[in-house]
Amino acid sequence: MSGPDAPEWFTRAVATEPEDRVVRVKGCDIHYLRWGDPTKPGLALVHGGAAHAHWWSFIAPQLSADYHVVAPDLSGHGDSGRRPVYAPETWADEVMATVADAGTVGPPILVGHSMGGMVTIAAANLHGEKLAGGVVVDSPVRRPDPESEEGERGTMFRNPKTYADLEEAVAHFHLQPPQPTTNPYVKDLVARRSLKAVDGGWTWKFDPKVFVRHRAGIDDYLSDVRCRIAVFKGQYSDLVTPDVQEYMDELLGRSSPIVEIPEAYHHVPLDQPLALIAALRAILADWEHTVPRTSPRARLQT
Repeated sequence: MSGPDAPEWFTRAVATEPEDRVVRVKGCDIHYLRWGDPTKPGLALVHGGAAHAHWWSFIAPQLSADYHVVAPDLSGHGDSGRRPVYAPETWADEVMATVADAGTVGPPILVGHSMGGMVTIAAANLHGEKLAGGVVVDSPVRRPDPESEEGERGTMFRNPKTYADLEEAVAHFHLQPPQPTTNPYVKDLVARRSLKAVDGGWTWKFDPKVFVRHRAGIDDYLSDVRCRIAVFKGQYSDLVTPDVQEYMDELLGRSSPIVEIPEAYHHVPLDQPLALIAALRAILADWEHTVPRTSPRARLQT
């Protein structure tokens, strides 16, 4: 599945078939994809809200020569099961379980986009001693504000429609928040992988209940991460604004790199995948040759 007018690198990447696996976590079946050699350093790629593991299926093969890569469908997403209630802490447990089930040797690095970045932050606090680091990709940790749009995003997805046929459904796939896209072949792939057949046609795979407030505790987690953290943001992101970037930098004790991905909007993996791959390769290579720092909170306590 390479979509309309896909370049050679993309066609080659999606032709690299991952292994499909399932692990049961706290009573729920979690589906994930696996690429590469389990003896290589571990790398877990975590999708955002309403997304799925295949948002990484054209990125993971570019990293699998050097890393053992897994990409889970978080519960309530993709081909994983559903739960009565969702939380970043539970999703963090799911990510760690997929890494373990895949047979990864040694502590992995997590990379999370958008809501997946919140999951990465939670994991960096709750499971930090088991991680080699975390990369948070355009995940807005905002100053506390009861009127924040964060709590309103769920209204966009509360009543997913059913479409008569697959092509009609694909045509109705839209990114939230909206943004220009210069990669229709990427959009086509993730749209088709977002859908499932149901009585009467096709509908989206995600559970609308995944969109609840997930802010509680994220600020505290970010200020007390137990492993290395890097923050990536899209140059034109509407979510990680200068004020949000400043707040996250403050929580991290101004000690973690903040990397701007040029020409990217919020959905960095979709509109600038090659720039994201290059940035990931650079930060991961650096971490292989540098000593981890203590958490911001630990430094304040010394």
